[in-house]
Amino acid sequence: MTEMRLADAAATEAFGARLAQWVRAGDVITLRGDLGAGKTSIARGLLAALGLAGEAPSPSFAIVQPYRPPEVTLPVLHVDLYRLDDAEEVEELGLEDERGDGLLLVEWPERAGARAWPDALALTLAIDPAGGRRLTAEVPKAWEQRWPI
Repeated sequence: MTEMRLADAAATEAFGARLAQWVRAGDVITLRGDLGAGKTSIARGLLAALGLAGEAPSPSFAIVQPYRPPEVTLPVLHVDLYRLDDAEEVEELGLEDERGDGLLLVEWPERAGARAWPDALALTLAIDPAGGRRLTAEVPKAWEQRWPI
């Protein structure tokens, strides 16, 4: 497990942009943290670095926001599970069916249950009382050669 400090919202988006340089088809990145911790900022930075023009909306209401080439260089399913009440609802979304072709970027992954995506790069954000954010990463075997970014 590694930890780093992100000084502000710009640094949080910049981290997402750096992350985009290392993602591959089939990857899962999970983003945990309280409301306002910066999960969507990382996602926006990553999507912008993959070529998305304009700001990516939070998928809170849509639950799944797909991005496909030529809009981005790698297909991305940006998922926000905050509004799900039951882990079984995740299966109905069909996320695993599309995962192989692109990146699965999941906010609030704990709503899918403790065993969901054990191979994910698991990022946890916390608001730092001194300002900025603390980011903790649990790095799976598939990311060992790509981490730290």
